[in-house]
Amino acid sequence: MTLAIDIGTHYARVARVAPDGSTPGLVDLPGGTPDEGLALSTTARGSRVTALTETYDAFRARHGPVRRIVVVLPQREKAELTRQLGSAFAGVPDAPELRPLGTPHAVLALLRHSGSAADGRYVVCDLGARAADISVCAVTGHSVALVDAVSRAPAEGLGDGFDAALLADAGLPADAAALSALAAVRREDGAAQRLQSLLARAERSPGVYDSTTVHWLGDRQVRAGVVRRSLAAVTTVLDTALDGFRVGGRPSLVAVGGLSRLSPLHDHLGARHELVALPGEGTDPCHAAVLGAALVAAGLVDPGDRYPHAVCVGTHRMVAGELRTEELEISPAGTLEPGAPPVFAESGGQRVRIRAAQGAQREVVVSVRAVPGGAGVPVRSVRVPPGSPGERCHLGIRLSVEGIAHLVLQPVGAGAGTELPLGPLPVDLTGVRR
Repeated sequence: MTLAIDIGTHYARVARVAPDGSTPGLVDLPGGTPDEGLALSTTARGSRVTALTETYDAFRARHGPVRRIVVVLPQREKAELTRQLGSAFAGVPDAPELRPLGTPHAVLALLRHSGSAADGRYVVCDLGARAADISVCAVTGHSVALVDAVSRAPAEGLGDGFDAALLADAGLPADAAALSALAAVRREDGAAQRLQSLLARAERSPGVYDSTTVHWLGDRQVRAGVVRRSLAAVTTVLDTALDGFRVGGRPSLVAVGGLSRLSPLHDHLGARHELVALPGEGTDPCHAAVLGAALVAAGLVDPGDRYPHAVCVGTHRMVAGELRTEELEISPAGTLEPGAPPVFAESGGQRVRIRAAQGAQREVVVSVRAVPGGAGVPVRSVRVPPGSPGERCHLGIRLSVEGIAHLVLQPVGAGAGTELPLGPLPVDLTGVRR
């Protein structure tokens, strides 16, 4: 069994693919709600690692252990949290394999699986409680490269600040009970249409309609004027962030997260961008990331955030007085990530040291290997410049955010490294020729 968990600020959402292997769906857990998921404890809200273990404990108590969990992480925190997650299940019997996945790749996995995302550039806006996390991704075949990303987090929070302003207008604190009541009235039949209509009137004639009641929370009212002004503060944050990207034209934009449920916000974004609809009927934008991650966990779609094959180079070594040609694996399958630091060849946990070519350039053949232990398929050749006598270097591979591979020669000790462009590495190896 496989699982996906998306840890938010206040809730965790859990999903898996149906037993028939067709569609992903949310998992019901004790204390959870169909719309928001499992409420996190106060302790878990301060630590995503604690939130992960708390959520998995709740799942395992009802459904039993799983072999693999894809954990959705905010793009702004992915690198740091990936390092922390290694200790999440230390010492736990039958601990599951953890596979971190950034929110934009999880969302695009859902779209790509349904055929809703062709090649091109997409802006993924994750509008959550704390921040607006905006990512520009380039989809090219099987690869999804992160081209640019920015996070905008107002001091009071994005969604949290918006909700707090509405509750303050009603004379209520932004506590769990009031937030739950606000979420409930937003889900009422016709609530979205009523909000959209009243805000449009208040925008045209604020003096007349700003005092109109949009929501009733018991005997307390939330007025159109405070919703209009609070929403304007959110759109200002978004517009400023989006204007910093040079995507060109009307870029395709996918809005997810709690605030993206607001239809007036959709209208605002749709006026400047080509909004991409989520697949399925009535798919909640708060669930898009975890549903996409569930497809990844089940092996139904590759998120495209890592190169799937091992990358190797041909080397020469003297063994018992004979020169032997060998294949050195630089990057194991599934480790190269666009925009991430280089991956260097290792042996026994230590970087391999290669003697630099002496006196003249040397041609090095780069190959990729789809099957562990199988023969590599030559895909590129590159001329390596000569080094100084006795010089040794580490050999690595780096993928740019555009998916261009570079062979990296890093001298052992001090000294600047050299990068040699290789071009894109093939994913489909059928008929590949160097």
